[in-house]
Amino acid sequence: MEQLKGISVFVEVAEAGGFSAAAERLHLTRSAVGKTIARLEQRLGVRLFHRTTRAQSLTEEGQFFYEHCLRAVEEITRGEALLESGKREVRGRLRVTMPVLFGRQCVAPILIKLLDEHPHLELDLSFNDRIVDLVDDGFDIAVRNGPLGDYPGLMVRVIAQQRMTVCASPGYLERRGIPAKLEDLETHDGIVYGRQDRNRTWIFPTNAEPFRQVLPRSRLRLDDLATIADAAAQGVGLAWLPCWLVRDRVASGELRRVLTDIAAVAFDANVVWVKSPAMQPKVRLVIDTLAAKLPALMS
Repeated sequence: MEQLKGISVFVEVAEAGGFSAAAERLHLTRSAVGKTIARLEQRLGVRLFHRTTRAQSLTEEGQFFYEHCLRAVEEITRGEALLESGKREVRGRLRVTMPVLFGRQCVAPILIKLLDEHPHLELDLSFNDRIVDLVDDGFDIAVRNGPLGDYPGLMVRVIAQQRMTVCASPGYLERRGIPAKLEDLETHDGIVYGRQDRNRTWIFPTNAEPFRQVLPRSRLRLDDLATIADAAAQGVGLAWLPCWLVRDRVASGELRRVLTDIAAVAFDANVVWVKSPAMQPKVRLVIDTLAAKLPALMS
């Protein structure tokens, strides 16, 4: 704002008792300070300082103006302190929507820990695989997986990469053999994700084209990833699943990853929120926390 130009310099000169002392405090030249005060006096149409060769002192108008400027500067300083305090002490209610399985296994544990660190924060976590409308449904943040369309008025940030893997039980691999290349999948049984009479193909990046799609033969189709992991652990066949979903089963030996020499496709995990002039501290906290901690759970 035009009215604020030179105010901080004026206050500093008034408190320092002269242009030279103020210039030293502000890390400016004495000439720069003098020109700033001259421009301020010209704009206000009054003389703010009595000038002598040795010192500068406030005129009556300058003293009046200084008292009002000091109150304004104090209010600005107080506002900055409140903002900074708000960043350290996040408070208020935050509504977050997320996919059911990914949210339960990866997102919610991270967010719940924030309650210990921020006692004035309240979280409403909703688990739903449908795409909700943030504004109409009253959510502050949505966690969404995979490619997103164009949603005017919304902001998007990629917070992690979800890698996929092919896995099976040790018993199944002992009976049927371990696939070494994609062509080997044709001789194996797969457990396929399907919904509304559509089967999801298994996707693998290639050098020649964006990706290669494979759909193994299957006698079992499910629309729940956790149940697919259960079936794979029971030896029904190969499964193509997110690494985060099978991480513990692989660590325990219940499942084994195969085709690990072939590049794995990765899908974006995104955070979406409503665009606003200034991001609320509680929204920033959740987004930054997820971006910092989710990637470690994706391998």
